[in-house]
Amino acid sequence: MNFTESQAREEICRVGRSLFERGYVHATAGNISVRLDDGFLITPTDACLGFLDPARLAKLDLQGQQVSGDKGSKTIALHRQIYAAAAETDADTRCVIHTHSTHCVALSLNAHGPELLAPITPYFVMKVGHVPLVRYHRPGSPDAAQEVAALIRSHAAQGRPIRAVMLPRLGPNVWHDTPAAAMATLEELEETAKLMLLQPETPALRATDLDELRQTFGARW
Repeated sequence: MNFTESQAREEICRVGRSLFERGYVHATAGNISVRLDDGFLITPTDACLGFLDPARLAKLDLQGQQVSGDKGSKTIALHRQIYAAAAETDADTRCVIHTHSTHCVALSLNAHGPELLAPITPYFVMKVGHVPLVRYHRPGSPDAAQEVAALIRSHAAQGRPIRAVMLPRLGPNVWHDTPAAAMATLEELEETAKLMLLQPETPALRATDLDELRQTFGARW
């Protein structure tokens, strides 16, 4: 879905406020970006997502250079890598959201597998899908951006495109065609992480269950 720049600015602020008011983000953690035809919008560095001003969002050109607004979040390098890699299989990818959502981060503290979560609920399988774990990198590390892009491409090559990755000790990055859709993906991911923490011995759905979800709903698992 294509937004005008004005619409994108309003939607970033609406989504940021919603996430903040419902506890999916806190303090000045997290960021939201939207890909425009002529560049990117991204929340300013150290901004609270609950109190964003549409006019002060950072605008960057297609090369990631700042054009206007407050100084953009340093994570624009990661977001640009996500857009470039995801667009190879889904040209409609227009929004990336990063949060430090509590339950996702808590799960990542002791995670050892290649993914954050097993497929324990049908809606997690249908709405989120695989969430690979990235190796730990400091915030803003270019190595993290390259690793995320490589994961997106490798999963796409295996016929199972992804909409989310998990940065251990930091939080998830999710992406979709609109800020509202990306927010819904983030919510489903965080709520599934909460379920796993509440019931850590929950078994994964059976292979036959996953086949049925793929055949009926086109689930990406």
